Amino acid sequence: MDKLIITGGVPLNGEIRISGAKNAALPILAATLLTGDKVVIGNIPHLHDITTTMELLGRMGVELMVDERMRIEVNAGSIREMFAPYELVKTMRASILVLGPLLARHGRAEVSLPGGCAIGSRPVNLHLQGLAAMGAELRVENGYVHAAAPGRLKGARLNMDMVTVTGTKNLMMAATLAEGRTVIHNAAREPEVSDLANCLISMGACIEGAGTDTIIVEGVKELHGTDYSILPDRIETGTYLVAAAITGGRVKLKSTRPELLGAVLAKLTEAGAEVTQGEDWVMLDTGGRRIKAVDVHTSPYPGFPTDMQAQFTAMNCVSRGTAAITENVFENRFMHVLELRRLGADVRLEGNTAITTGVPRLTGAPVMATDLRASASLVLAGLVAEGETHVERIYHIDRGYETIEEKLSQLGAQIRRVPS
Repeated sequence: MDKLIITGGVPLNGEIRISGAKNAALPILAATLLTGDKVVIGNIPHLHDITTTMELLGRMGVELMVDERMRIEVNAGSIREMFAPYELVKTMRASILVLGPLLARHGRAEVSLPGGCAIGSRPVNLHLQGLAAMGAELRVENGYVHAAAPGRLKGARLNMDMVTVTGTKNLMMAATLAEGRTVIHNAAREPEVSDLANCLISMGACIEGAGTDTIIVEGVKELHGTDYSILPDRIETGTYLVAAAITGGRVKLKSTRPELLGAVLAKLTEAGAEVTQGEDWVMLDTGGRRIKAVDVHTSPYPGFPTDMQAQFTAMNCVSRGTAAITENVFENRFMHVLELRRLGADVRLEGNTAITTGVPRLTGAPVMATDLRASASLVLAGLVAEGETHVERIYHIDRGYETIEEKLSQLGAQIRRVPS
């Protein structure tokens, strides 16, 4: 197991390229199960979750090839098993995304209930209720979802009790091969949902409304192959912008889409950073000034993303003034707060709100990552802490950030990966 050692105090400066979005790549890899034709997916990030998903598909008998540019060629025509075992699924919630495609194309699936980050309850009941409304026969036994669909799934009107990104993706994929029309009300509006829809459309699906709260899918008898490139990762983009802001630096990020980060860019501007952008790049410049703390309320897209909450909490810890960050999406997503205190942060929790009072400096210490975005916040804090910060259990960060130590090093950070 590896850890990161960071020597803080260096303002970041330079340019880096943003990777493809993990939260778009995982469902699109699952979508390859909807056809027996070859599907080629470009701009895939090199992440642990991607490797796990490829291993899961390979266990099913799917043929995969990866080139040196991380373009993945998938052929699910060779699939033998409709089974997703616990030992692969336990580390990654997105593995539940194979359920809808397997059921829609093959009429059966046996998928372990998922694992992933320990950031509160993210039940799959909405996935199962939606599939049941489409005619699936489902039972949950011994930690597995056993699903069957005699004949084709049937189009249905699905009213989601709450906004669920993964649930929207799963049901949208299942609906592409269902008989008739499916309408998903209270659908997630995230860009990664739209990216999945665009990929499915390029495979021959009939989908309208992606990016709104009502998605309409007209089922077709079959889908075909495609060559599709994943959109850039908006959360990785936001994280490196915060890295520039927290260190008093100046960073330009290329191969990204700043229009997907409106709420984050607005808050960084409010904090006193100068943000400029083009069609596929964004730059943040603090002018060497210490930025001010900002209040944040997380909410589903296009609101402020929960996946950026931990990074802004770390930023507020060294910013001017007092601010409150309220988490409205997940109920257990402040586990990084105790670790930030170990670095000298003045932060306290009141229910689902973290209240920070900025301190002039943090001090390096050993800290432990508890989930993906929490680990990012600890790395950011380490960039400004005096002395050395050792971030343990960084397998969390490897699930969502491609070679984070290499990219930060390109920007001047003193950071290295070593065995724990």
